[in-house]
Amino acid sequence: MPDAVPVPVHLAAVLAGLAANPALPPELIRRLLAYRRGVGQVAKRADLTAELIAEIIATDDHWLLHSLALNRRLPDPVRFRLAEHRDPAIRVALVVGSSDAPRELFARLVDDQDAGVRQRLTESDHVPADLRARLVRDPEPEVRASLAQWWPQAPEEVRRILLTDPVDEVRAAACSTYYRRLPHPAPPADLIPALLDDPVTRAGVVSHLVLTAETALRLAEDPDDDVRREVARHPHLPPELRDRLGEDACPSVRVAVFARPDTPESLRHRIYAEIRQAGAVPLIDRGHRTLDGDEFLRRFEESIAATELGALDLPWVTADPLPHLSSPYVCFRGSAARSRALPADAVLRLLDDEESIVRTTMARYAPELVDLATAERIDRDFRPDKMTDWRPADDFAFPPQTLRRFASDADARMRCLAPRDPDLPPELAERLAADPVNSVRHAVAGHPRLPTRVLIALLADPADAVAHAAAGSRHLPVADMERLLSLAGA
Repeated sequence: MPDAVPVPVHLAAVLAGLAANPALPPELIRRLLAYRRGVGQVAKRADLTAELIAEIIATDDHWLLHSLALNRRLPDPVRFRLAEHRDPAIRVALVVGSSDAPRELFARLVDDQDAGVRQRLTESDHVPADLRARLVRDPEPEVRASLAQWWPQAPEEVRRILLTDPVDEVRAAACSTYYRRLPHPAPPADLIPALLDDPVTRAGVVSHLVLTAETALRLAEDPDDDVRREVARHPHLPPELRDRLGEDACPSVRVAVFARPDTPESLRHRIYAEIRQAGAVPLIDRGHRTLDGDEFLRRFEESIAATELGALDLPWVTADPLPHLSSPYVCFRGSAARSRALPADAVLRLLDDEESIVRTTMARYAPELVDLATAERIDRDFRPDKMTDWRPADDFAFPPQTLRRFASDADARMRCLAPRDPDLPPELAERLAADPVNSVRHAVAGHPRLPTRVLIALLADPADAVAHAAAGSRHLPVADMERLLSLAGA
């Protein structure tokens, strides 16, 4: 290699990228295995030979074995061998990576001495139902609680045992307002009275009640915020209690009243204004005054309620969307945008909504009515309300001429789209590789039309993510792969 080739600034990130490089030759995989330091992910490769797998097992290196156990391409004999490993973390990883394992493997692991292994089995829908059901008698409450959360559609006999478990944590998980899987289960009718009397299951059973006036009043006065929130959502809540709960001290209870179809508009508007105003107060006092625990908790709850208010999914609005196209509430317009039955003029109206979340939702539900100019506008103005790697452009295929135009766009987010053109001219790819914004260089690092000398230069990029992506490019010459390993002493 030429002497002028720069040395990577982030050698560890480069080796990690190399470990996942699909073009890495077997002899270099073996050198990485021998190196070990921080590149355990090489054992997740789909192209491991039987000889390489045997070498990984022989190392008894924790991170290599952990990654190997996560490898979904392992032969079953290797899985059975790992199931006997002394380290429970390896056996836990094996459960995660064994979605297509034979019944015999799960039968062995369901009796594992480590509770963490058994708990991970409760989360897997790949475990045969009869084996999974055995965990309902597990000696550890956290395992039983996990089973209740992850298997809401368990057979009734299993759910009955969990709903009547002697440990509060298990019963609470079995009768909850939140499960790890959908749909949520309905408890057996004969258990409902006992679940209603039990403080830890009361909130979870409210939605399944035939609500009488007496029960509604009692629940509306319950000291548990979660219980009052659930009764505020109940479709048969008497109007006078609905209005009372609309004044509740807990903001999440008031959000539940806001979301009801029968809430008077005056009350709905007042709740909206109050929660939005309270949620705008920063959690950190601007005067640098230390907030006591209660005040911080109150501000935190108000902030969460304000976020929830903007993200509500209201099925009753989606079912009858036209009256809500001009709603002052973003969540109403967003729920209307989820309708599949909107006329074209309504779709176009919501595609031009002032709020990014409404435009984006409408584009996802009516992609056939989104032209290229609209798709570009929606992606360009995309402002997610939470952390996400997804963007509207992921749902639309821009033509090459548009993607090449993006290469010179003033917005770095749009420049990141240019490498989606598989035939991007090399001069454009090279320009993007010199972009001042890390994310743009990262996007182009693995492009097939990127000149080799430029790809090699990116291995020394000051941003570790860019260097990692360059090392993972299948177009990296083998000679440079060898050079990197030699630099690391591998």
